[in-house]
Amino acid sequence: MGNIDNRALPIAVIGASPEGMANVPHLGPVVSSAHLAAGRSPGLSEVEYGLMIATSAFNRWMVRCMAAAGQPGLSSTEVAILHSVAHRGREKRMADIALVLDIEDIHVVSYAVKKLEAAGLIRARRAGKEKMVEISEAGFEACQRYGQLREKLLLDIASQARIPESELSSVGGLLRMLSGTYNQAARAAATF
Repeated sequence: MGNIDNRALPIAVIGASPEGMANVPHLGPVVSSAHLAAGRSPGLSEVEYGLMIATSAFNRWMVRCMAAAGQPGLSSTEVAILHSVAHRGREKRMADIALVLDIEDIHVVSYAVKKLEAAGLIRARRAGKEKMVEISEAGFEACQRYGQLREKLLLDIASQARIPESELSSVGGLLRMLSGTYNQAARAAATF
């Protein structure tokens, strides 16, 4: 019973007081895959774990918030596409939506556009070989309700962390930079 698997990295010691923690050995980085954290950058492994759980939580939030805004049954990708179409209130090409949202498979965007159009949230038309989409009045209203719920539910909770806007903006920049890094590594892996 006294044997502890040194390969396992627990993520919390529940109920321990600061004084009680003095005898607890350093647990290492908070990760989901200790074998990856054992490499050159345990810090990047911590970021990856944070991204995994943040991505799941953010996707769950988008779906539930849009359902609360009166549009249940949309996936997180469909919600993101709806917001992208609503952005700046102007018509967009499907290819540009895929580019902006970093969606590799245009068929994912095409399926989402068909679903959003069938729900009356966007309008689509052909312009030569391109498919153009724009927000409908119902789609704009859904995005407005989502925004109102976001202000009330998410920002009230997030503001308790008292993270300055400048830090949040820096985190956004870091995430965009990491996106480019992972895309470059994905291209390299595709040719490996």
